Amino acid sequence: MAIPLVLVVLPLGLLFLLSGLIVNTIQAILFVTIRPFSKSFYRRINRFLAELLWLQLVWVVDWWAGVKVQLHADEETYRLMGKEHALVISNHQSDIDWLIGWILAQRSGCLGSTLAVMKKSSKFLPVIGWSMWFAEYLFLERSWAKDEKTLKGFVSAVSIMRDFVPAIYDTTVIIPKDSPQPTMLRILKGQPSVIHVRMKRHAMTEMPKSDEDVSKWCKDIFVAKDALLDKHLATGTFDEEIRQIGRPVKSLLVTLFWACLLLFGAIEFFKWTQLLSTWRGVAFTAAGMALVTGVMHVFIMFTQAERSSSAKAARNRAKKD
Repeated sequence: MAIPLVLVVLPLGLLFLLSGLIVNTIQAILFVTIRPFSKSFYRRINRFLAELLWLQLVWVVDWWAGVKVQLHADEETYRLMGKEHALVISNHQSDIDWLIGWILAQRSGCLGSTLAVMKKSSKFLPVIGWSMWFAEYLFLERSWAKDEKTLKGFVSAVSIMRDFVPAIYDTTVIIPKDSPQPTMLRILKGQPSVIHVRMKRHAMTEMPKSDEDVSKWCKDIFVAKDALLDKHLATGTFDEEIRQIGRPVKSLLVTLFWACLLLFGAIEFFKWTQLLSTWRGVAFTAAGMALVTGVMHVFIMFTQAERSSSAKAARNRAKKD
């Protein structure tokens, strides 16, 4: 049964924002005191800190909303997931593609060490965007005039990554036509969805040598991906075997830890300050809650995005058929 949004935004927002500010503060301190001297040590600590925050969002998807991610992969791909450095490429299908990536990373045991390319405005989002910045995510303007140098450098980096990144994982995400689109709004309301993901491992040795050929290889991958999406909309499945990735309790335990810690801290804070004993204190508390609600509204609006155009067109064709 769907839960009214107003009843969940405030408690979940308080939980995520307060715990996130604690994590961000520690990240900022480490960024100033440790990173200048040892980036590797800073990254090891930050992996742990990032997971303490990001696992709460995994919990919201897995346990709160009950979203089911169905993974299709061949034996080699499934066996090596999370056990090697890899470059992951994916289509854009829903508002929460980045969360789907985090879920798969968490199942593979590498959530805290993931890196992704995000639009530049993402890093200004309170808590979540700041944590991505401290985790050294790559942010782009989505303007070719501004991003040309960055993108060319990224393509050139493929030749460098050959020495330590053994594989590229081609990921195709689609929402079955009989399942509602998973949006952040639906997830916060506790409304489930189903997501199908197909992953295929390509050895880095398969990659062509020149930048032009790398670009053509990527284009060919996405042409094939569009064909996969159309076929899935017709058949309702991928050819590869379904792999059971379960619903680990780690995200649940981390969320319970934060909930207990913050609840205890809030009780002690209000006892010590007696904030609710005066009208001014009550007004201050109400203003804080309104601020949290506003920030969560901004977060929900920010996650809204256009779906993969090919998939959308195919979905519309399927409806007409």
